[in-house]
Amino acid sequence: MADEGARASGGALSDGPLSEGPASEGLLSDLTPEERAKLAASFGGVAVEYERFRPGPPVEAVEWILPSHARRVVDLGAGTGALSRILVDRVDEVVAVEPDQRMRSVLVDALPEVRAVDGRGEAIPLPDNWADAVVASSSWHWMDPVPTLHEVARVLVPGGVLGALWSGPDPESGFVAQARALLAGGPLAGSETEGVDPGEEPGGGGLVRLVMGDPDRLRFSLQIPPGVPFEQPEHFVHTWNVALNSEELIGLLGTFSWIITMPEETRTRVVGEARRLLRDVVGLEGDATVDVGFRSDAFRARRR
Repeated sequence: MADEGARASGGALSDGPLSEGPASEGLLSDLTPEERAKLAASFGGVAVEYERFRPGPPVEAVEWILPSHARRVVDLGAGTGALSRILVDRVDEVVAVEPDQRMRSVLVDALPEVRAVDGRGEAIPLPDNWADAVVASSSWHWMDPVPTLHEVARVLVPGGVLGALWSGPDPESGFVAQARALLAGGPLAGSETEGVDPGEEPGGGGLVRLVMGDPDRLRFSLQIPPGVPFEQPEHFVHTWNVALNSEELIGLLGTFSWIITMPEETRTRVVGEARRLLRDVVGLEGDATVDVGFRSDAFRARRR
């Protein structure tokens, strides 16, 4: 990974990365509970691929969130443990809270030193005042914010830190912008997705939205409403490059929920078109790699 830089600002809430998906996933408040649950549960079906292809959060963002005295930390919505891997080298005890047994199993196999428990943001199975920090990596948006804020406050020691961060392909980076421009016109003549009606697919708006999501969706951030015992958050942005080959890019694409939850036939055609474009237009095949820009938006808020 080649670091491109970072910046921080006190209390700023600005646009974040293209971290999780299209407008339907950024505007979770517009979804029914059933639709939200379906998206949230989709990752367990690709837990092994998620572990292999999803780059974890940057160390710089995690270290910025963690208080200097942190000994016990909760990885909230831990998934397969990308954040826990960083935490175990920096604190004395890590508890990974993850509701999906399939994701949790991958985490336990890879990180036996981490205590993994079944739980969620609204119901954390830990005693009062247990943690110095509670950190959610690309998972906070799946939780009901106000009940979760109160539950996190219960688990944190006074002055403890809540951290929320999102990491993913940066829509403003060179390769991602190039891919958007390439896909914006829809399927090319003779392509494997010719005949697909984008209006029937999740997100709509043509192949660009099918493959990459909606660039105009609501960006993720940690927001502290009145009545919860937290100070307003600080915001830190970190950008970096990841060299990925064609198979890694296709693997990464297959871990996003709007791809996972497509009908199998549509998903096969969309992934096939993405593979064809990487080969025939970008010239990416075999071990050849391209630098993909990633961005992480990190937020931290202290418990009063």
